Amino acid sequence: MTKVHCEGCGEDAPSYEITHYGSMDGVYRQLCSCCFSAEVAKVSGIDNFDNTRLQPIRINDCAGESHQFHFVSRLLGNMVTLDAFEVQDGDRAGYQFQIIGDPEEDIFAMLGCMVEKIRKALSVKHIKNAGDGHGLQIADMTVRGRIECDLSEDIRMPCVVVDGQEISWKDFGRMISSFEGWQFKLEILDRSEEC
Repeated sequence: MTKVHCEGCGEDAPSYEITHYGSMDGVYRQLCSCCFSAEVAKVSGIDNFDNTRLQPIRINDCAGESHQFHFVSRLLGNMVTLDAFEVQDGDRAGYQFQIIGDPEEDIFAMLGCMVEKIRKALSVKHIKNAGDGHGLQIADMTVRGRIECDLSEDIRMPCVVVDGQEISWKDFGRMISSFEGWQFKLEILDRSEEC
C-alpha cells in the first residue's frame, strides 16, 4: 500500500486518504483526511466538527463473499462526505459508495446510513458467470454500476464496475449484445445518489 506523508500531522497515510489542498496564497499541501477536514473547519468557522477516523468493516454480499470497506470523511464547508470503498493494490477499487451529510450530523449516524446503503447494494448480483465459456452475462434486466476510465487502453475509453468487478467497455458491449433490438434506459446519477 502506498503511503504519503501528511504535511499537517506529519504521519504517513494511505494514498486514498490524501487530499492535495491549496490555499488562497497559492500554497499546496498533501493532507490526510483528518488534517484536511480540520483545516476546512478552521476556515469555515466550524468548532464542533466530529473528525473521528472510522475503522474498516467487513460485509458479506448475497453470495456470501466478504468485502472489506474503508471509510474516509471530508468536511467540505457546508457539507461532509463519507466515502466507503474497497482497496486493491493500495488504491480504491471494487465497490465504492458516497453519502453527503450536514457538518453537524453525527458521524456514526452517517456510518449507519452508509452500512445500510452498502448492504442494499450487496444484496443483489447484476452479473453472473455463464459457465459455458461465454464469460460474464447480465443476470437480470437491470445493471447498476459505476463508470470509470480504462487506463489499460491506449485511447481514453470507459470501463464499468458492476458488482464490484471492473469490466472493459468491450466486454460490457458483448454482454449487452444479447439484447439486440431491445430498448434501454441509461440514467446517470451522482455517486452519492441511490441508484
